[in-house]
Amino acid sequence: MKMHRFEEIWLIFAVIIIIGSMVVTGYQTFALGMGPPSHKETIDPQKVDQTAPFDNPGVFENGENEYDVVMTLEAFNFNPGDIEVPVGSTVTFIMTSKDVVHGMQIVDTNVNAMILPGHIQTISQTFNEPGEYLVLCNEYCGVGHQLMSTTITVK
Repeated sequence: MKMHRFEEIWLIFAVIIIIGSMVVTGYQTFALGMGPPSHKETIDPQKVDQTAPFDNPGVFENGENEYDVVMTLEAFNFNPGDIEVPVGSTVTFIMTSKDVVHGMQIVDTNVNAMILPGHIQTISQTFNEPGEYLVLCNEYCGVGHQLMSTTITVK
């Protein structure tokens, strides 16, 4: 079977692009460490209440203007509910889900995380402006999904 010269050129060009994409992706993943985490931190979703630190959810001061919020998400509920932190504080959210996939979005910030059962999700945010920040579940989690919200009060 004889190919036309333009077909050969396009075939070679396509193969070069595919191999180049694989090389770039491999370099970014392995040499630069830009790959997604793979089961980095996991726990048994059936034993969240017995597993530290989720056996005692709440807001904990970690240092000067540094706070950890240990949070569990479950059927239409954020635990702890309303959170209060001072202005200028950096808050690290340590979260897991007890039942289904949930989302956590803090309105007017860049915080947007997906929380999977059995996986620990950690994300940080610095709150430089006082006010009330609405926290929403942005992954459909059941019939009461629209009721799943809380607030972060920054004073």
